[in-house]
Amino acid sequence: MINKLKNLGPGLLFAGAAIGVSHLVQSTRAGADFSLGLIWALILVTLFKYPFFQYGPRYAAATGESLLDGYKKLGKGTLIAYYVLTLGTMFVVQMAVTIVTAGIASSLFYEFKPFEIGGTSMNSVQIWSIIILVICLSLLLLGKYKLLDNLIKVIIITLSISTVAAVFMALFNNTSALSIAQVLPENSLEVAFLIAFMGWMPGPLDISVWHSLWTLEKKKNQSSFSIKGALFDFNVGYIGTIILGIGFVLLGALAMFNSGETFSGSAGVFAGQLIDMYTTSLGNWAYIIIGIAAFTTMFSTTLTTLDASPRSMDRTSELLMDKSFKYGYLFWIVMLALGTIYIFLFLASEMGLLIKIATILSFITAPFFAIINYALISGKHTPAAWRPSTILHVLSWLGILFLIGFSIWYLTTL
Repeated sequence: MINKLKNLGPGLLFAGAAIGVSHLVQSTRAGADFSLGLIWALILVTLFKYPFFQYGPRYAAATGESLLDGYKKLGKGTLIAYYVLTLGTMFVVQMAVTIVTAGIASSLFYEFKPFEIGGTSMNSVQIWSIIILVICLSLLLLGKYKLLDNLIKVIIITLSISTVAAVFMALFNNTSALSIAQVLPENSLEVAFLIAFMGWMPGPLDISVWHSLWTLEKKKNQSSFSIKGALFDFNVGYIGTIILGIGFVLLGALAMFNSGETFSGSAGVFAGQLIDMYTTSLGNWAYIIIGIAAFTTMFSTTLTTLDASPRSMDRTSELLMDKSFKYGYLFWIVMLALGTIYIFLFLASEMGLLIKIATILSFITAPFFAIINYALISGKHTPAAWRPSTILHVLSWLGILFLIGFSIWYLTTL
């Protein structure tokens, strides 16, 4: 068991990428608005998405190829669609997670005074965004995958301990009974929130592609790599995202439900409200615990997405052009960092629109990723011994129907 825990890696990177805005903001907001009433939605959506996330490491471990290699075998059009989708969303996704991380850092560590450079005004959150991106970029370029693999273990352990500690502190200080009655949203605003909550939980399905690439990197660095080990690693990470998701729902329910407060629609401001309310209700000593939980939640997402998008774009470019690029990863990661900074500085007024577009694309393409992942893992390109079991087949069919219905439902609310 100790060796299994030592060999964890890609599954924790998956957790680091997934446990971000979906947990810190959406799960906490679910608890703040509905107490424990939406736990059913969290469990349902993580159950139906499970097979499609699992097929990433399953395919990579069984074939020695990433899902991107498999997509090419399904037809070059599939790979082109992935390339266009990722190119169109990666800058906005990176911007969204970085700016929430920066907002928390500004609140926790130091708030810079606004100043101007060449006629461009910069506030504290923008300054922190650049600092965080430079730190993440340096870690990934200097330490490469091996440092990322080791660092994410420290981050996830810190995140888990601080989140669990915050939940227990809140439970210990709670004087009113928590209702476990499950509820259905009643009005259009509540339905819109439910859709966002389920759409982002535990993360967008294209993370399965990232996971397959991380699995191959782990295989290069680990002599005792096995398919069963890769699936165990994934299950640890996936179960962790569910447990922490419930933990953040509890945080929202205990600190914010029936508080009479009006919560901000801005992710960064909402995170600050969460930290402030915990400090008010539990005392100044709780500030550091909930602060660490919030910051590590978002820093892990910022770091992993900055690695994953360039890694996937590099491999997709190689497959589409049938050639290897020595500095492909370097090109894409620098491009992503600079593009994200450009959005911070010059497209700040359009952030809301950009995030909305990325959200729409993420939600409506979920069935696309579910179908192609299922087709790949069930077909001739995967060794028969590692194709899905009957239970996984049934869960996949139900999941595809659920995601198609969910996407149609989402489109009707726009």
